[in-house]
Amino acid sequence: MTSHALYDFAVIGAGMAGASLAAELSPYASVLVIEAEDTPGYHSTGRSASFWEEGYGGPGVVPLTLPSGAYLRDHGFLRPRGGLYIGQAGDRAKMDDFVKTFDGTGVTIERLDRKELTARVPHTRKEWCDAIWEPACADIDVAGLHQHYLRALKQSGADLVCRARVARLEREEGGWRITCETGQTYRAAKVVNAAGAWADSCAKLAGAQPLGITPLRRTVAQLRVAPAAPDDLPLVLDINGGFYFKPDNGRLWLSPHDEIPTTPCDAAPEEIDVALAIDRFQAVTDWRIEAVERRWAGLRSFAPDRLPVYGPDPEVDRFVWFAGQGGFGIQTSPAAARLGAQIMLDLSADAMTQAIDRQAYTPSRYHGAKSIQAG
Repeated sequence: MTSHALYDFAVIGAGMAGASLAAELSPYASVLVIEAEDTPGYHSTGRSASFWEEGYGGPGVVPLTLPSGAYLRDHGFLRPRGGLYIGQAGDRAKMDDFVKTFDGTGVTIERLDRKELTARVPHTRKEWCDAIWEPACADIDVAGLHQHYLRALKQSGADLVCRARVARLEREEGGWRITCETGQTYRAAKVVNAAGAWADSCAKLAGAQPLGITPLRRTVAQLRVAPAAPDDLPLVLDINGGFYFKPDNGRLWLSPHDEIPTTPCDAAPEEIDVALAIDRFQAVTDWRIEAVERRWAGLRSFAPDRLPVYGPDPEVDRFVWFAGQGGFGIQTSPAAARLGAQIMLDLSADAMTQAIDRQAYTPSRYHGAKSIQAG
């Protein structure tokens, strides 16, 4: 099938990144969203551990996170949870550095002692004696948020096609001809790379220089423990990045906080990573694990500096990046999508984006840098 319509934008990828961006673009422009899988959000979006944490991603991501949090709360997508970074006696300097890192960023954090730690997380072994509390941390209704953006883009007149993996991107007068593996062909003035783990592959199709956006596998297991995990348990994270866990309907979701480099793929959990997560969990608590009920893995895609990439490619005309959003892409999606649309439509900042430095996320920062990967 060949579409003769010339869209203003063709957004490649219908996960949270592509869906949210298309929803922001479509009131102002004609938009086509092209998804390779049978349904949108099959990969990273559909496998998220689903929490919003003010400091996640570091100070460079906070300007996207905080205004997104206001949007998510106002639209009913957050449920209060609280987040707790924990450490042992030898981690005190690292805990101090963590607090200093977020001075002046607007992130709310408090230091807790052993007594306060165990009041929030029972069954914690005595070695864990220091903690940082993030009261604003919350669960995200990821599926609800994704559907919110999919509905919004359709209501604004955008078109969504699935089972349409892009095979070729070819320049033509007025923009691009986009050919899918099924033979479907579309035309657009601009192509937007919101392909997640496939972002560098998409860039190659357009003749753009890959930026070194690397997919990393993250594993999560659902545990049945005794006694049952209380519903008011916070998100618990290792200050050294060795694990995190949170409750879910009487169960625990546990991750070894792994980031295993991989090729873009339909990620599957490795038994060794699940075993590692359990070993670390048992070193933290005396909860008895009764069963590993399910396990899954997803991909998180980071640029070399672990900041997102938003904006036009400096060398390939009409090719635009909206990628490299790692594990913070869902929690920052409202502000990121608004910012991305303003960049692509040449619009001024609004209340949500006025404190965001656009230049911090431009793809131009990589061109000519040693960190760029050609393969």
